[in-house]
Amino acid sequence: MPGTAGWRAEDHAVWQLAVEHLHVRSNDAHTAYSYGLAVALCDLHPEADRDVVLPAIILHDTGWSRVPEKEVLEAIRPGGGRADLVVRHEKEGAAIAADILARLGHDPARISEIVDIIDGHDSRTTSLSLNDSLVKDADKLWRLTPHGVDTVMDWFGLTREQALVLIGSRVHDHLFTDAAGTMARALAAVARIDSTPQRVGLG
Repeated sequence: MPGTAGWRAEDHAVWQLAVEHLHVRSNDAHTAYSYGLAVALCDLHPEADRDVVLPAIILHDTGWSRVPEKEVLEAIRPGGGRADLVVRHEKEGAAIAADILARLGHDPARISEIVDIIDGHDSRTTSLSLNDSLVKDADKLWRLTPHGVDTVMDWFGLTREQALVLIGSRVHDHLFTDAAGTMARALAAVARIDSTPQRVGLG
């Protein structure tokens, strides 16, 4: 679990209350990587509100903890999926976020914005704001990280090449910011090289 190093103290406080809800589907590691990506996106968009984006990315997938674990992957499986479960995890995550942020004394207006972002972060195909765009983009970019690729392979029993095709179809045309698009291309380039004979042969 991450400590405060590399994290804002106020975000670490959110993490400490959120992490018990992130045990499903490697969401703890997914959230930690997505937090780092969200920080990078905020660095490239100084007009964004970090006090919205960063708590939102920490809390966005907490709702999966209230979906039966055996049904979680059914919600997002290739060639199918359960839209009702996706919406359920958004609604549950929004409720968890509201509770945690209120307990920590966050600004009510920011809590309202964070809850709105989480409630629809996967099912809503449009963006409410720049803050929403950065949360959505950080969430999707994780799939292209080495941890994301390995996790998707494990979830669905895919080869690396199959996982990269699936991930690409769910990321590249679904990002909202140019910065995220550039980051996605860089991460995809690394992921592709990782599966080449030249790289594999190096051990």
